[in-house]
Amino acid sequence: MKIGIIVYSQTGNTLSVAEKLEEKLTAAGHPAEIEQVTVAGGRKSGERAFQLKTRPDVSEYEALVFGAAVEAFSLSPVMMNYLTGISSLQGKQVACLVTQFFPYPWMGGNRAIRQMRKLCKSKGATLSGSGVVNWVGYRRAKTTARAIDRLIQSLA
Repeated sequence: MKIGIIVYSQTGNTLSVAEKLEEKLTAAGHPAEIEQVTVAGGRKSGERAFQLKTRPDVSEYEALVFGAAVEAFSLSPVMMNYLTGISSLQGKQVACLVTQFFPYPWMGGNRAIRQMRKLCKSKGATLSGSGVVNWVGYRRAKTTARAIDRLIQSLA
């Protein structure tokens, strides 16, 4: 099963988690590939006016992991825009990943996951697992490992 890991990472934090996920999936015998959603001309956090530069094509993947950061206690508007623009996720198994600065998932992470799952379900996706990585110092390694394990289990 070919797995696409589609991420928007403004600071590199979400991308670093995606790279660890890709490494573990590949080691477990699941071909995985990271593709990034990017914004034309860059974007400052909080900006609502932007144009997407890259929109990864999901058609070649059997399963997908979408990943983005939490912004203002919600899913990043860039990932919202990207997911809204996808015509269909019919027949695709989809897992969701978010990273956030705050130490607890109820501080935006859970809401961002719900928003992402709702968008994916509206496109016909078969929803799988999800994970929230809390980026605050001592929790980072633990929540990263837990999220990756949950995502791998849900896709296997």
